[in-house]
Amino acid sequence: MKNIKTIHIIAGIIIIIVIGGAFYGGMIYGKSQTPRGNFPGGNFQTRINRGNGGNFISGNIISKDNSSITLQIPNNGGSKIIFYSGTTQINKSASGTADDLATGTSVSITGTTNSDGSVTAQSIQIRPAGQARPDTQTPAK
Repeated sequence: MKNIKTIHIIAGIIIIIVIGGAFYGGMIYGKSQTPRGNFPGGNFQTRINRGNGGNFISGNIISKDNSSITLQIPNNGGSKIIFYSGTTQINKSASGTADDLATGTSVSITGTTNSDGSVTAQSIQIRPAGQARPDTQTPAK
């Protein structure tokens, strides 16, 4: 009888150690993952991670000139200035150009945040009309 109690106690201790180790391993794994939301060096919240070294933002173009567009950001009603150049990739179902960046066009931007809060685009994706936008496009405060 005494041996059975001892075996149960040892089994219980082993189970607690295994569960504790699994929990600890999960915590370490979770900390090693790329965070979603506020990215180091950027001001965007999004569910798209920063694997390409840039930030992601999307909205509708409300104005444009030869080197920038201004996006209306959905959720908070704010706007963001996006700079682009001849080296910025502009994509759509077929390759696009700066002429495709028209007021009212829905776009997604990948780029870096400048010190004044504007963004320098690395790529601009023109989204087809009526395509649903990601639900977390609001710039962080």
